[in-house]
Amino acid sequence: MHRQVEPIPLQQVKISDPFWNHYLELIRKEVLPYQWRALNDLIPDAAKSHAIANLQIAGGQAEGEFHGFVFQDSDVYKWLEAVGYSLATHPDPGLEALADQVVEIIAKAQQPDGYINSYFTIAKPQERWTNLRDCHELYCAGHFFEAAAAYYQATGKAKVLEIACKFADYLVEVFGTNPGQIPGYPGHEEVELALIKLYQVTNDERYLKLSKFFIDQRGQEPHYFAVEAEKRGEIRRHAPPWSDHSYHQAHKPVREHTSAEGHAVRAMYLYAGVADIAYYTQDRELLETCLKVWDNITRRRMYITGGIGSSAHAEAFSFDYDLPNERAYNETCASIGLFFFAHRMLKLAQDSKFADVMELALYNGALSGISLDGKRFFYVNPLEVWPEACEKRNDHRHVKPTRQPWFGCACCPPNIARLLASLAGYIYTKVDDSELFTHLYIGGTAELTLKGQRLAITQESGFPWDGTVKLILNTASDLDFTLALRIPAWCQNPSITVNGEPIDIKSGFEHGYVKIQRTWSNNDRVELEFPMQVALITANPKVRANRGKVALTRGPLVYCLEEADNGDNLHNLIINPDGRFEVKYKQPLMNKITIITAEGRRELDNWGDVLYKANTEPDTEPVTLTFIPYYSWANRETGEMLVWVRKQ
Repeated sequence: MHRQVEPIPLQQVKISDPFWNHYLELIRKEVLPYQWRALNDLIPDAAKSHAIANLQIAGGQAEGEFHGFVFQDSDVYKWLEAVGYSLATHPDPGLEALADQVVEIIAKAQQPDGYINSYFTIAKPQERWTNLRDCHELYCAGHFFEAAAAYYQATGKAKVLEIACKFADYLVEVFGTNPGQIPGYPGHEEVELALIKLYQVTNDERYLKLSKFFIDQRGQEPHYFAVEAEKRGEIRRHAPPWSDHSYHQAHKPVREHTSAEGHAVRAMYLYAGVADIAYYTQDRELLETCLKVWDNITRRRMYITGGIGSSAHAEAFSFDYDLPNERAYNETCASIGLFFFAHRMLKLAQDSKFADVMELALYNGALSGISLDGKRFFYVNPLEVWPEACEKRNDHRHVKPTRQPWFGCACCPPNIARLLASLAGYIYTKVDDSELFTHLYIGGTAELTLKGQRLAITQESGFPWDGTVKLILNTASDLDFTLALRIPAWCQNPSITVNGEPIDIKSGFEHGYVKIQRTWSNNDRVELEFPMQVALITANPKVRANRGKVALTRGPLVYCLEEADNGDNLHNLIINPDGRFEVKYKQPLMNKITIITAEGRRELDNWGDVLYKANTEPDTEPVTLTFIPYYSWANRETGEMLVWVRKQ
């Protein structure tokens, strides 16, 4: 906890990678313009947003009524944040001009005291802060603070930061335990981590203290949500999920949390903020809380894809080992939130288990949320899909067999945009000005200073298809520092050479990283080999949904069966775990993916009208099973999908 950990600023990292170039170009050229049109209700047959119009109405630039959810403003803010990240690495005058227009719209919507929220300004101006539990005022504020920090850091334009600081200063006055202040906290966490981003940009400790206040107040008795509900004279005839304090992670004080409870996205945003506070205040008790919750999530409540939140009811965690496949919720935002939590844990402890989950969630749980053309999105990411069940069963209605062009509740599309646009910021971190950690293997260049001396590093990566990585270091003069290289948990026999000389991995292995301490010279070359073998994964026996089944992984990718390759009734397919697996690079298929074929059998549907039989073994025939990366499913015709496959 006492180490100085710094990410490399986005402007100093340029991704140039065969896999990720497609997505970053997609974000710049397709996704951000598409989402701008969606926010302005210009996408035919897509759910209406009205988000830009709401802010224009709030600022007196248009007339009309508020439309959408109380948190509709946040979609605009996440879009602006993604634009900021994109501009940091790829300047675009047209996109920047569009973002400047949005900043002007927000400025006009800001009230004289600093408050910004189109819903309350338009619809309920007298009811500010009267329902922190349900109305997302602080959630929206948080997303604006993140956007302001990102856009200011990218462009240097102070106006957006001034707007955000005026709003944050207002919050400092409103919230607290002094007479006349509100001793409450948000129902949907977000502002906690966002205030830290403002603190990082401004160095204003009031924002750090306010974030800590929200965390420390959460779950204290008497429960603030109950107190404010009583003040509103609220009478509930039914018990919606948000009436349970665990839904908001407010069932007990945060320092007493030992498991992930309630709404999965809210939980991840909360614990990301808790990890930030633990780092900046050196609070060991909060660190222990984060570690306990982390272990509960990753050892008992996380899907093999890095998806979290198994229950559609309340979009929540349920209980240990409850990981249904067909009914899984796994909101895209939840995997993104897990990625954020993991990255912050890496600041507290440089342990590869956090970076492993970052990689897992990135390539699988999050990336599945966007189509290959960037114009369709998943909110829910199941591990098994039967389209007819999605259409006709109420308990499957949340599952969609195809991605959607937009959502009424559109949190996921701009969230995936801001994650991918900021990806360059998660590859490396500098520790104590003497160590450079490589967390993700993504091609490109990075420039930084270590011990006051310039260092440039060029990375070439074959991920996720091939485990060959090359690093070339460029220095003006010899430089003594430690290069820490993550050994992925999925890799069994890695090898590393420096200038052709083998490195003893065991001697330098520490918490999942190989640390190479030496005096580095210009053009030193590090080569890594992470063999990517097909692995058959078995779930803990306590996971009832996966008894007698296996899942295929290769490198960082989880694989699945899709009807387009294997026909229907995927549940009748049986894999031979002792059979031969063949890895094939399919250039024409779905943006050049690697597929896996395996030996198996298919149960024959030759029963006619007989529903049940006694003492009968099913007839089978040999088949070749074709697996594709999970993130790439649903980019062809609508059909079934299956991750966990029966084994013979």
